[in-house]
Amino acid sequence: MRLEPSVELKILDPRLSEWGLPSYKSLGAAAIDLHACLDQALTLEPGAPAELVPAGFSIFIRDPFVAATILPRSGIGHRQGIVLGNLTGLIDADYQGPILVSVWNRGGESVSISPGDRIAQMMFVPVIRPRFTVVDAFSDATERGAGGFGSTGRSV
Repeated sequence: MRLEPSVELKILDPRLSEWGLPSYKSLGAAAIDLHACLDQALTLEPGAPAELVPAGFSIFIRDPFVAATILPRSGIGHRQGIVLGNLTGLIDADYQGPILVSVWNRGGESVSISPGDRIAQMMFVPVIRPRFTVVDAFSDATERGAGGFGSTGRSV
């Protein structure tokens, strides 16, 4: 099944038309790249607190069964140590404010982010909103039960 929800996009930084409006870069791309809409380069020192970097737009998803996630770009995470300060960002369907990316340098050297750099990616995902039924005991027992934190073993 192909899902194409409509998402309203408000451009907050006109430089996005130069750098590239949010779009999928290939037919198989799962996410759109987010640009650093900075006025000047930002230097991230190793291990320093995360910085919030504007992506230059806001969105309104509207559909409560769709959300957006902000994820790190694998290349800069692996090569430069730039990851998200909050690991994964979540954009709820009713949020209409600016998209901000929490960037953190987990590496060992200073890293500079320049205006226009692609720093993260945004992926839209379906949301399942279950109804909760309060019970005293679960209707079916499983072999695992309440076992957690490695209770199923570590190797094959």
